[in-house]
Amino acid sequence: MEIIYSLIAASAAMLGAGLVLKFHEWSERNSILVINFAAGVMLAIAFTHLIPEGIAANPHAVFYVLIGFLAMFFLQFIVLFHPSHDDDECETHSPAHTASVIGLSFHSLLDGLIMAVGFEAGSGTGVFMTLAVILHKLPDGITISGILLHSGASRKKILNFSMMTALFTPLGTLLGIFLFRNVSPEILGALLGATAGSFIFLAASDLIPETHKCKNRKAPVMLFVGAAFILFIEYVLRIG
Repeated sequence: MEIIYSLIAASAAMLGAGLVLKFHEWSERNSILVINFAAGVMLAIAFTHLIPEGIAANPHAVFYVLIGFLAMFFLQFIVLFHPSHDDDECETHSPAHTASVIGLSFHSLLDGLIMAVGFEAGSGTGVFMTLAVILHKLPDGITISGILLHSGASRKKILNFSMMTALFTPLGTLLGIFLFRNVSPEILGALLGATAGSFIFLAASDLIPETHKCKNRKAPVMLFVGAAFILFIEYVLRIG
């Protein structure tokens, strides 16, 4: 089941790449809305789902939230990648496309590991984490394709690189299945805490700052819509 969901997440990245190739201006102009919706989803999942479940399994899970946040901050410098979405309303700060491909490939590997952790905690948590991954894989696909397109890469090269980075997600899930199968509650709680920290970092450092570069007034609203969407699902599940 985890592999199927990770393949769906990889398909979302490929969808983003396809949108850039077929509707470049439209996808660049509207990707900021998806980015902010994804940020709201990730923050809501971290604070309402991952952290409470992590603390229930491990009382020290909050400590691992900080570790996850700082680890993602450190990895940001190693992979030399910071998302930038170039459109008519936004400033451009695109790194070299080679570093971007490496960075997004590594990021996709982490996404797969995160999904494996979620399903180890339970099917509900796994689905929530898959949703968060899918929602930010779409702008990831737009990002890498846009960078390659502006660098003069051919359509075939863009599709090949996009597929390569996307396939690191199911690869990470496979790796996570072997690493995290039947782990103790304490380790699982620590992993959930670290995952929450990574979600908070990605939303606060990579996704939300894009809003400040753009003039689209709908973008900040989508952050609240994304968070409200998760809170609504949580409410339905509790009364169901």
